[in-house]
Amino acid sequence: MNITKKTIIGFLFCIIPFGISAQDYVSKVWVSDLGNGNYKNPVLYADYSDPDACRVGDDYYMTASSFNCIPGLPILHSKDLVNWTIIGYAINKMPKDASFGKGVNHGGSVWAPAIRYHKGEFYIYYGDPDLGIFMTKAKDPAGEWEPLTLVKEGKGLIDACPLFDDDGQVYLAHAYAGSRAGIKSLLAVTRLTPDGKKAVGESKIIYDGHDIDPTIEGPKFYKRNGYYYIFAPAGGVATGWQLAMRSGNIFGPYERKVVMDQGKTVINGPHQGAWIDTKTGEDWFLHFQDVGAFGRVMHLQPMIWKNDWPVIGEDKDGDGCGNPVLTYKKPNVGQAYPVATPPESDEFNSNTLGLQWQWHANPQSWWYFTNQEKGCLSLYSVPVANDYKSLWDVPNLLLQKTPAPAFIATVKLTFRPDARFYGERTGLVVMGIDYALLSFENTKDGFVLSQNECINAEKGNKEIVNESITMKESTIYLRVKVIADATWIFSYSTDNKRYTDLGKSFKAKEGKWIGAKIGTFCTRPVLKNDGGRVDIDWFRITE
Repeated sequence: MNITKKTIIGFLFCIIPFGISAQDYVSKVWVSDLGNGNYKNPVLYADYSDPDACRVGDDYYMTASSFNCIPGLPILHSKDLVNWTIIGYAINKMPKDASFGKGVNHGGSVWAPAIRYHKGEFYIYYGDPDLGIFMTKAKDPAGEWEPLTLVKEGKGLIDACPLFDDDGQVYLAHAYAGSRAGIKSLLAVTRLTPDGKKAVGESKIIYDGHDIDPTIEGPKFYKRNGYYYIFAPAGGVATGWQLAMRSGNIFGPYERKVVMDQGKTVINGPHQGAWIDTKTGEDWFLHFQDVGAFGRVMHLQPMIWKNDWPVIGEDKDGDGCGNPVLTYKKPNVGQAYPVATPPESDEFNSNTLGLQWQWHANPQSWWYFTNQEKGCLSLYSVPVANDYKSLWDVPNLLLQKTPAPAFIATVKLTFRPDARFYGERTGLVVMGIDYALLSFENTKDGFVLSQNECINAEKGNKEIVNESITMKESTIYLRVKVIADATWIFSYSTDNKRYTDLGKSFKAKEGKWIGAKIGTFCTRPVLKNDGGRVDIDWFRITE
């Protein structure tokens, strides 16, 4: 019997319910759950920066900044705060008037969201530093979210978080981006309409951090025991601390207290996140840590309340300021749940893209075809601009977050360029301000495989070739291995058995407010009425 990939796919669909594979996926390179009742930090070694979360019954839902990546506003789900899966996105495509609707807006658009559950609906607010504060909502967090609503227009308004008060009033805390507003280190509160869709009047400054809490931002709004609380990071992304502020009046004045800092730990800049409780009465705090090229990875810290102040992490000296933990007992959520992680590898056997994938900017529907019958992903070549210098501003990069400090990524692809012209190419790319790739190009001399890099791509520098070879085969396996200190080594194979290194090692660098990402693309240098494609059989992350 001739068993093909298509036959196997059909058999699996008969015995496995749709969707279960995503929920049951377990990473081969990073698992936080230690299997003995404890967990290790980070709970997600991936760039889920500025995380915020809410609990609804036994379920936890989280979102994070997505900046220029689409789909945006990822929605993650967990039962125990340690094992997380992606269940969808709140933004499928940015509206035309959004700042990156026409191209790649590096580091812009979706900053520091907050997710809340109120009267049977989920709400997400975020700041676009160029346009203002937006909101969307949904009854089902894994389903379709409403079109974006501009809640408060204004340049430099960022890091928005709502509070639905006991008396029916709705308020919003936000910060200011110095790069756009011309001022920072301030927090403000504004009143919203009862439906939460529009700001009422002007914002009122409720805290000035210039003197002792520079770059205070990312406010998260809560109410407990008659106090209004604002949790906020200060001191800088990689170097700061976590504050809590409280007041009996929503517009202040607010007392402040540092409730977590790095101390003598290796977890730098521990801040910006979400207070979460459990049905069993425990309190926890999700936050990020900036680890350079890998972005801002997510940690989980124990939290307690003392004298109506939160203490986050371990407070060994009893001063009310905790330090982050690397390992700890898992939250008590009433029962044990199976290990699960966001998906990384993809066999492209579905009629939709895996939830780990994001485009560099707003996609066109014709850029790709999820060919379930063949079990592959087809990417069609997209024309690049006449003044093309590098992949930095190419929107049809299909990328995912790096999932661990060390791993191997391998892609099997078959290149099918248009025979009418040369210059179409595909490949495997590690994308950041500095980037590198294996480029597989159709030239007048045939297929050419090269290892290329571009240093300071954001400054308009051109991509250079480190080493190249001609290839006869159109099907090829491309591989990159990341080792200590974010160093990447590229190799290739024609049989997936023997791999040959190509070019030189590459020191990755983060993107604009995001970690380095890894993925693929297909481009062409000319605008014709048609072009070629690449068929990607699979993309696998391994040790």
